[in-house]
Amino acid sequence: MLVIVAPGQGAQTPGFLSPWLEDDAVAAYVAWLSAVAGIDLVHYGTEADEDTIRDTKIAQPLLVAAGLVAARQLGATATAVAGHSVGELTAAVGAGVLTAEQAMVLVRERGNAMAEAAAVTPTGMTAVLGGDRDEVLAAIAAQGLTAANDNGPGQIVAAGTTEQLAAFAEHAPQGGRLRPLSVAGAFHSPHMAPAVDHVTGLARAVSVADAHTPFITNADGASLQRGRDVLDRIVGQIARPVRWDLCLATMADLGVTGILELPPAGTLTGIAKRYFRGSEPPVETFALTGPEQLDEARSFCERHALQTEVVPA
Repeated sequence: MLVIVAPGQGAQTPGFLSPWLEDDAVAAYVAWLSAVAGIDLVHYGTEADEDTIRDTKIAQPLLVAAGLVAARQLGATATAVAGHSVGELTAAVGAGVLTAEQAMVLVRERGNAMAEAAAVTPTGMTAVLGGDRDEVLAAIAAQGLTAANDNGPGQIVAAGTTEQLAAFAEHAPQGGRLRPLSVAGAFHSPHMAPAVDHVTGLARAVSVADAHTPFITNADGASLQRGRDVLDRIVGQIARPVRWDLCLATMADLGVTGILELPPAGTLTGIAKRYFRGSEPPVETFALTGPEQLDEARSFCERHALQTEVVPA
C-alpha cells in the first residue's frame, strides 16, 4: 500500500528546483505555473538565497509547484495521499480534488494572506526534538504557545510570538532539544485567523471534484473522499494544529508498506522512519529529491501500490 506525501514550509533549500528544470518540458510547465501563481518560480527555485525563499509568499507557491512537477514526472498512482501543511494543496491535486491551476491560485492567496497575518506581530515556530510528550506539551502551554505541529514521537512544534518563544527557550522541557524553524510566522495557530477568513471566501468559488485517491487530512488523520470536505479542511488548517501523528496512525491502520515523499524531500520520510521503526510488516520510505531518481522511484511505487484497498470516510 503506497502513500505519496508532500512536505510543508521549511523544507525548501536554495536551488532545489534546478535539476528538474534541465528538462525543457518541465521548464515550460514551471513557466506556466509561474504565470498562474504570479511569481517567477524559476528564479526562486534556482537562484534565490535562503532568506529570500523563506518568505511565506514565495516559499509556499515554490513548494507546491515543486511537488506538482515531480508528481507529474513520476506518473504513479498512490493508494492514498497526504500533505504536511501547505503540502495538502499538492496532495489535493494528487487526489484529483483540485487542478494544478486551482492549487497554484489558492497557494498564492494562502501565502499572501499568511504573510500579512504574520506581519501583524513578530512570531515564529520552534521544533522540540525529544523529551517526554506530556512534559513538552505542558511547557508549550505554560508559555501561552500553540502546539502547532504534532509530528509523531519525538517532534512537536511550538508556535507563538518571539517573546513567548524566547521564554520557552529559557524554560525548555527536560530532554528536549529546541530547533527554530525557517518560517516567517506562527503558522497553524490563532495568529493565522485573518488568513483563514480570506482564503475561506475564495474557496467558496472553487469547483472541486471528489477524490479518486483517498486524502488523509492534517486535521484529524481522517481519510476523505468528498472534495468539498477536503478543501474545507485544508483552509481551516491554516489556523489549526497539524496532526501529522494522526496521519501516520491512519497510514498504519490502512496497512501502508511504502511512503514516497515528493521534493524537497527528506523531512517527512525522516519522521516516518522513526514512527515505523520496528513495525511489522516493515514500512519502506523513498525521498524523491531529483529527476535522476525517477526510474527508481517508479519501481518503488509499483512495488507498493494497490496492495490494499482503501475505503475513504
